[in-house]
Amino acid sequence: MKLKNLIFCLSALVLISFQSCSLEEDTSSLSTPDHFFRTFPECQSAVNGCYIPIKSIYTYTYMIATECCTDLSRIYSGTLDCKLDISPALPRFGSTVWTQAYLGVQRCNFAVQGIEKSEGLSEAQRDQLLCEAKTLRAFFYYTLTCFFGNVPFYFDDVNDIDALNRIAVLPRMSAVDTRKSCIEDLETVVTKVSQTRTSDNQGHRLGAATAWMLIAKMAMWNATKDVPANKEGWYLKAVDALEHLESIYGELSQYDYGENVMFRNKNTPESIMEVQHMYVQGGLDYTSNVAAICTPTCQKITNEYGTVIGATFDGVSIPELGYECTVWTAMRPNTYFSQGLQTKLGKDIRKDYNMAWSYNGQPFSDVNTTPWPGPKFWCPNMVTTRDGNNYKVFRYADAVLMLAECWCELGDTEKSIAYLNKVRARAQTGEYTFKTMPRLVSEIRDERARELFGEFQRKFDLVRWGTWLESVQSNSDYTELKENALPCHEYYPIPDKEVTYSKNNLDNNEYKKYGL
Repeated sequence: MKLKNLIFCLSALVLISFQSCSLEEDTSSLSTPDHFFRTFPECQSAVNGCYIPIKSIYTYTYMIATECCTDLSRIYSGTLDCKLDISPALPRFGSTVWTQAYLGVQRCNFAVQGIEKSEGLSEAQRDQLLCEAKTLRAFFYYTLTCFFGNVPFYFDDVNDIDALNRIAVLPRMSAVDTRKSCIEDLETVVTKVSQTRTSDNQGHRLGAATAWMLIAKMAMWNATKDVPANKEGWYLKAVDALEHLESIYGELSQYDYGENVMFRNKNTPESIMEVQHMYVQGGLDYTSNVAAICTPTCQKITNEYGTVIGATFDGVSIPELGYECTVWTAMRPNTYFSQGLQTKLGKDIRKDYNMAWSYNGQPFSDVNTTPWPGPKFWCPNMVTTRDGNNYKVFRYADAVLMLAECWCELGDTEKSIAYLNKVRARAQTGEYTFKTMPRLVSEIRDERARELFGEFQRKFDLVRWGTWLESVQSNSDYTELKENALPCHEYYPIPDKEVTYSKNNLDNNEYKKYGL
């Protein structure tokens, strides 16, 4: 958001946009900003540039921030985010999320305004591209509000000095209002485009399915954070969006669990949004590094000449992983998860994907109390730390559990349990029988833990429910995390330098309460 980044964005955005994000667009005819937005390929190229910042956010550190600082998993890493050694002066990964998410917002604003003014598009083409760009913009604001809470908000294309000066000093805006604005913006386009699964879209581009998911996600956040409360209205808004998704995706039972959740299986039918990796653009392979903290310890095997000829992983041969990978300190499921919510002796088929106690019948050595992350996250034949998997951001099972939660909050236990049992049936854990409303609430939350383990969502769920601090202090296995955790750590701080660039219109007042 800082002023100098905005100025740089004005001069460089156009060039970068046309060099970006796969999808094999023809940019040969593009040269100067005056030529923008004349044709569909040119407009699509601008939208392509909006995808790029997502890759800089979805890294191993984002996994640490969203999953390892929760009740479900921990990591004894040198990456200090893992024990919440963060402050406005030392924002750690918060600096990356802030910079990249606002870069995404800037690119989306540029694309939206250019597409709206373009005279070279049919109505259908305009609707398609606007839906895609607005969905990406909403996704960046969803990420910002989940990560930082209240943040500056703008839809303007920064194209003159007056706009620059105004936006550079914007204060925090209510996250409720930001989400409300994004929902309203998505609603202007989502019904105008093909109602298809993301995997069925050409090039797996985002469209109606992701837009509906974001509307539901943001509405459910507002149901718990809106003051004065409009709980019922927001939950009904979420239900409406989720029922549109249901009409697109159908019955959950048609989607095989193992096939659809493995990060190595790309753009699977159940996916609503994935982070795309390993497509070639400009001769480069786009990869990340999440698998480097999700793989058992690797021991190289060498011949008499010192050449690596194989590897074992915590004492076990895993041929699918090859022997060229480099792994870092691994995240581990907490005892609360691996010996409580999803045990190795239980019937739940998801346990063998989320956790690895053994491989092909061979037990690992270092799993006395907690397992390794499971094959859901492993990257076959990874070279060094170059993880070419796609990361699951939103899946349809998530939407089904959201419907269970919404109907529970609206008091319809019959519908709530029906949706809950759709997920349980696929996991082969048996049907849930209603006992009390508090126990149903707890079961839905536990089911989200089991179904969505390691999918970059747990901290956001806990913060949305208002249970993050209590859950960490009660259930984390990491003493330093528990000792460092404070109420202000629900959200990351805005980096101090951004506060300074805003002429102190931004603040970190929640951190100041604790002397940070």
